[in-house]
Amino acid sequence: MAKVESFTLDHTKVKAPYVRLITVEHGAKGDTISNFDLRLVQPNENAIPTAGLHTIEHLLAGLLRDRLDGVIDCSPFGCRTGFHLITWGEHSTTEVAEALKSSLDAIANDIEWKDVQGTDKYSCGNYRDHSLFSAKEWSKQILEDGISDDPFERHVI
Repeated sequence: MAKVESFTLDHTKVKAPYVRLITVEHGAKGDTISNFDLRLVQPNENAIPTAGLHTIEHLLAGLLRDRLDGVIDCSPFGCRTGFHLITWGEHSTTEVAEALKSSLDAIANDIEWKDVQGTDKYSCGNYRDHSLFSAKEWSKQILEDGISDDPFERHVI
């Protein structure tokens, strides 16, 4: 079986919240994609409840696209500690951390239920499992903890 980088990362050494560049890959036709680890809570110490994480996911899908060029996808980790962010091209971890911080600030302070996309049975595969309250509370906590652009040394942006 192929080795997966995320499973070789020593999760006891990282200091969340942070943004980490996992890889930059170049396709046969010259395309470049970047994969980032957006770690919101400390692995093996905390996990965002599913409903809150689900709502954060739906909101980041739009908010990050508004703030960062080339977003392909932002998908939650199964461990519920953060997200993979896949983008076209290359971005610095500082640039991504700033976009994430701004997005979480919008969730914490500006977003209302009417702003959450994909919350009915036609547009979401588990539409009953959302919590804007939880998304807001977790966003506030993550912002209070500060988002670092380095996973091993706290360099809060």
